[in-house]
Amino acid sequence: MDSLYDVLIIGGGVIGCALARELARYDLQIVVLEKNPDVCYETSGRNTGVCHGGFAYDTGSLKARFCVEGNRMMGDLAEELDFPFKRCGKVLVGNSRADYEQLLRTMAQGERNGATGLRMIDGEELHRLIPSVVGEFALLSENSGILDPFMMTIALAENACENGVRFDFNRKVTGITRDADGIWTVETPAAYYRTRWIINSAGLGCGAISEMLGIHGYHTIGSKGDYIILDKRLGPMVPMPIYTVPSNTYMGIHVTVTTEGNLLLGPTAEVTQNYSYYGVEQKNLDGLYQEAMAIWPHFTRADYIRTYSGILSKWVNEEGVIQDYRIEIRDDLAPHAVNLVGIESPGLTSAVPIARYVIGMMQEREAFAPNPEFNPERRGIRRFADMTAEERSAAIAEDPAYGELICRCQQVSKAEIRQAIHNPLGVHTMVGLKYRTRAMMGRCQGGYCQMRISRMIQEELGLSPEQIEYNRQGSNLFYGKVREEAAR
Repeated sequence: MDSLYDVLIIGGGVIGCALARELARYDLQIVVLEKNPDVCYETSGRNTGVCHGGFAYDTGSLKARFCVEGNRMMGDLAEELDFPFKRCGKVLVGNSRADYEQLLRTMAQGERNGATGLRMIDGEELHRLIPSVVGEFALLSENSGILDPFMMTIALAENACENGVRFDFNRKVTGITRDADGIWTVETPAAYYRTRWIINSAGLGCGAISEMLGIHGYHTIGSKGDYIILDKRLGPMVPMPIYTVPSNTYMGIHVTVTTEGNLLLGPTAEVTQNYSYYGVEQKNLDGLYQEAMAIWPHFTRADYIRTYSGILSKWVNEEGVIQDYRIEIRDDLAPHAVNLVGIESPGLTSAVPIARYVIGMMQEREAFAPNPEFNPERRGIRRFADMTAEERSAAIAEDPAYGELICRCQQVSKAEIRQAIHNPLGVHTMVGLKYRTRAMMGRCQGGYCQMRISRMIQEELGLSPEQIEYNRQGSNLFYGKVREEAAR
């Protein structure tokens, strides 16, 4: 607890990582505390991966403002930080007169919000864009897109780290106090931290951290969404996300293509207070199947690769109505603390605008000197799967490890796994490497490559088999050798 930080950020999701990266533009000592062993372990890594257009949110809301801003900058941000993004468009498909009228209202709201590239299209144009879709007409959002949520969050974090931000993992915040001199002390089971500024970007934990800061009264709920991942062979049939007509609180079931070519079905929407349960129940799978078939009936259960779920933190009022983002500095209750509550969808699209808005609020109270050595660019791992034949030959000549495939489904080479093991954040869990390389994300879900990757972790880092963890602390892959145990 000797160091005094200028800014301490609680939460290593996409918002916390965007804050870290944007604050690194200034001459500040910054630390990020994340309760998990890596960034994007919760909401930021468990979503649809869509860059939203900004038409689905109430005019004048922070959600609408930041979504439109984030959509506009996403192409430049992806190029600067080297993460996958495609501005492929999106359709909201309808069949009835009521659907048509709702889509007209949605389009008008989007135009008031400043969203661009919105227009109604008839069935002929809809089926020219997506021949396989079921629908009579649609609202087309030309500027919507898809991105890799893992790599966007990781890219923000790695760029922040390369610019001097410290990331401390497995640091769950258990207490916060403020001294008479105005310095905050943050308690975790592993260490204490002292800081002049504190930012609550804890996502699912935002309500608990808000209480620790002395800012009371926020009621948050979890909205759990389940998804099905389909095989890549179906990807070419869906060049852009397909949505149903939205309601006031729910965008409905989507059929979404990912940047890697898989299709996602989902999400469902269920209220939950269990923020650690990510199981997917059979009844939800059956419901997803039926609803997705209504707009895109071209898959079978044999096309399922796996399921997953994500949980959004929603701030609701006393009547249970979902509220806008709350971003505040309460000088009367918690000076030099920024409190972010209810940062849900479209948080992925809005991350950098939210970070810049927060910094603007902080600078109204304190001027930050620029960091003259800030480098906004970050290069990711060169992917063998994306290379041309000539590029592959050159890569193998430079590093022979590019010539050995560890993950056959995703064509991930030994060189890529090695680079991921030595990532700037120091993460070496199996899931951390999965997010950075897409190894274990193919049809066999790691059946071929998982043991090879664990062997590489041991060799590269000098760890024993018993030290290899799958995702969280205690998720050890090995507890000893079977034959030796049996002989005792």
